[in-house]
Amino acid sequence: METTEHKQSSLRLLREQLDSGAMRSARVMVHSLHPAEIAHLLESMPQQERAILWEMVDPDDEGDVLVEVSDEVRDGLIEGMQTDELLAALAGMELDDLADLLIDLPETVTQQVLQSLDDQDEERLRQVLAYDEDSAGGLMNVDIVTVRPDVTLEVVCRYLRARGEMSDGTDSIFVVDRDNRYVGSLYLSRLLTGDDDTLVSNVMSTETQPIPAHTPSTEVVWEFEHRDLLSAPVVDDDYRVVGRITVDDVVDVIRDEAEHSLMSAAGLDEEDDMFAPVVKSATRRALWLGVNLCTAFLAAAVVDIFQTTVDKIVLLAVLMPVVPSMGGVAGSQSLTIITRAIALGQIDKTNAQRILRKELLVGLLNGFGWAIVVATFTYLWFGDWRIGGVIGAAMIINLFVAALAGFVIPLSLKRMNIDPALAGGVVLTTVTDVIGYMAFLGLGAALLL
Repeated sequence: METTEHKQSSLRLLREQLDSGAMRSARVMVHSLHPAEIAHLLESMPQQERAILWEMVDPDDEGDVLVEVSDEVRDGLIEGMQTDELLAALAGMELDDLADLLIDLPETVTQQVLQSLDDQDEERLRQVLAYDEDSAGGLMNVDIVTVRPDVTLEVVCRYLRARGEMSDGTDSIFVVDRDNRYVGSLYLSRLLTGDDDTLVSNVMSTETQPIPAHTPSTEVVWEFEHRDLLSAPVVDDDYRVVGRITVDDVVDVIRDEAEHSLMSAAGLDEEDDMFAPVVKSATRRALWLGVNLCTAFLAAAVVDIFQTTVDKIVLLAVLMPVVPSMGGVAGSQSLTIITRAIALGQIDKTNAQRILRKELLVGLLNGFGWAIVVATFTYLWFGDWRIGGVIGAAMIINLFVAALAGFVIPLSLKRMNIDPALAGGVVLTTVTDVIGYMAFLGLGAALLL
């Protein structure tokens, strides 16, 4: 197997060839790359170089590359393709991959693609498109093999030979009744090692439970992770088998979720093109910067309330950033833990109070511990126990509130159908800043003036 270092070296060499104008050598290397590697290269290049690389891609690989690239890069590539080029690129693709692409294609192209399919494939494709793309039905591959439980393994083998091919990643054949309802799974290992006259019903497995087509993709990931699945049948509301999900589909979901969490924390979209025009990128980021500016002015307004206190005790201005900063870090820790628990389905009404109690106790323990450290350091620095006591008490209050906010905010956002990963950080920062300044300056005004 080719190592990661070797792949990276090959990609660097291709970039160098493109930069030096060695187009013939570059074209040969592009044809030797996997579609996923080509997609990675396309996303890593400025738009002008991206257009040159796209022209070198083998037309037979264009459809597979389009599936791998991000939505925004895909849109740019599709805009530069003629209708006949698009139709040629989509010819022969797996139906589940084709369904992913049709969402981004012009309506006229979509209709032509549907007309180019035979009746069976068109019906299967429409079946996939009927489900949300972030559901089991949207992930599934409809090219499946089913058999009846009352036939022998010899009959199944003859049927598979006559069929000629199966989808990649097939590790089992689904067993269904006369109404196409799921009965069990016949693993290929049992098919190949069993006696020819053995009935399918005697060797099939009934342990693998099907996944309803409307199941959210995050729950599909959970099923594969906790049941160690390589593939699973997908059934409709009537328990009829409509498709299969394989582990490679699940890996794609995991990757997308990880990118979404990372980018959402900064208010960005994981599908954004790194080389998008400057004005377009600036416009997208401006909204989140505006939200942050509003929260900053809110914190500044709190400070302004205690302006007289700050004027009289200038040392408070020196120490003022300490309390909100500590609260922000402590709150982010709780926020991250609770957001992860929500994503994994680990928190519900039965354990929420215990988790809240634990987070509050952690906040108090850290609050008292760091209050002693900060108060001592402040006394050694300024020689005034009163200021040390004020900042220590404010530290305890803010870390307690930060732990509470880190628990309440993601659950509240989830209840309002807002992604906690997207908005949780901004709301939390506002809370810890406001409470931190109020506690520190308020105590200072009450005890030092």
